[in-house]
Amino acid sequence: MLGALVALTACTKKQAPAPEPEPATPGSLVLYYSQTGSTEKVAQLIAEKTGADIEKFGVATPYDGDFNATIARCQEEMKNGTVPEITPLEKDLAKYDTIYLGYPIWFGTYAPPVAGLLKAVDLKGKVVIPFCTFGSGGLETSTANLKAALPETTILDGYGIRTARVEKAAAEVGCFLVNSGIVAGEKVELPEFSAAKPVTKADIAIFNAACGDYQMPLGIPVLAASRALADATEYVFTAKNKGQKDKEAATKIYVVAPNDKNVKPEFTKVVR
Repeated sequence: MLGALVALTACTKKQAPAPEPEPATPGSLVLYYSQTGSTEKVAQLIAEKTGADIEKFGVATPYDGDFNATIARCQEEMKNGTVPEITPLEKDLAKYDTIYLGYPIWFGTYAPPVAGLLKAVDLKGKVVIPFCTFGSGGLETSTANLKAALPETTILDGYGIRTARVEKAAAEVGCFLVNSGIVAGEKVELPEFSAAKPVTKADIAIFNAACGDYQMPLGIPVLAASRALADATEYVFTAKNKGQKDKEAATKIYVVAPNDKNVKPEFTKVVR
């Protein structure tokens, strides 16, 4: 929260009456759910770099089973249209005009505890900046779902990072906050991607090096576009794969290939 600087003038014979206190400036809150600690790391970075308050929320009945038990419960909740009840918040949301809302991606969108939060609190009229961690992707889908669930809330573009890359969040969060105009700094203007063209053997080699060891199939790359970064080349591959009911679907897979050939390319996100 930015405090107002009040200039005081000296009085000689009679002291001037004290000015009426100015209303408090609405502040920012990092509000997040974290199951494994990855989202928490990003939440702490955002709080440190913005000076925002921070609070982690939980659910009344925690997801305290193993991975398979958590998946099974989540599937059951989604099937039944139920959302978990969240634990009471300590912060008074009325004091904040901007909420950085953090969550892991489960089944392509924000985890069910976030649905529980949206049911329990009023975010009408506030600005929400989403951030998330994921296995392959989900920022875009979850942001769209937030907009649908909160039609009277301003949802800005957010930040997402693969859990496998979360150690790189410190640098990326800083760039995101600067480029979004949230904190001061020199913005980095990125070039546009080139026009997408059929993949070459070199493109396929980069795709396989970045995605070949991922536990889930990401499809077969058919098109590639690229742009030069300061110390790497970023690619966006269009890949074909099987979607729901075995229908052919196309996904966008983003890959960063460092100029240093000794450093392995890595994929940063999938947009379905």
